[in-house]
Amino acid sequence: MSITVTTWSLEQTSAADLRPAAEPAGDVRIVRAEVPSPEFSRFLYTAVGGDIRWTDRLGLTHAQWVETLDRPGVETWVAYEKGTPAGYVELQAQDEGAVEIVYFGLIPAFRGRRIGGHLLSFGTARAWDLGDRWPGRTPTKRVWLHTCSKDGPHAMDNYLRRGFTLCDTKVEDEPEVETPGPWPGARVRPAALTRGSDARP
Repeated sequence: MSITVTTWSLEQTSAADLRPAAEPAGDVRIVRAEVPSPEFSRFLYTAVGGDIRWTDRLGLTHAQWVETLDRPGVETWVAYEKGTPAGYVELQAQDEGAVEIVYFGLIPAFRGRRIGGHLLSFGTARAWDLGDRWPGRTPTKRVWLHTCSKDGPHAMDNYLRRGFTLCDTKVEDEPEVETPGPWPGARVRPAALTRGSDARP
């Protein structure tokens, strides 16, 4: 069985293109995970992408995770709400001043709470100033990413609102795979997370 998947590439070509979202209410912080940790990064990858069929890294060995995360110009920025991981952005510096937002998303329980726009705004700003943290790298000239029809229904709108513009579209057939998890019922928002918060349906 196969499914037809549309993939859209979007870009910013100037730091002035970024239109930041308002910061969410409550105790939300974004911190760089400066020590490459395959265990932590794999947790984020499966927790964020488990219900939207992120599968390309599931087969990586521990050594391959280390190699991926330890490359110069790769950064992981993690959003926390009240000390609990809520989502992340992974950046990757590329040739000629390009920086790709390789992964971006929220754990399902934290979606719909205005954290995603803030995290994308913050991550995009860190892509634009990434060269400041990596001596010898070319200053950022382009920030880009791709999203596809398998992603959440609000993903494209978030990117466009933050100032990204469409630069390429591809339509391909892909093998249909089961949603990898992380486990049944994980998409249900626990009452403990919404009680006393600014959660929205």
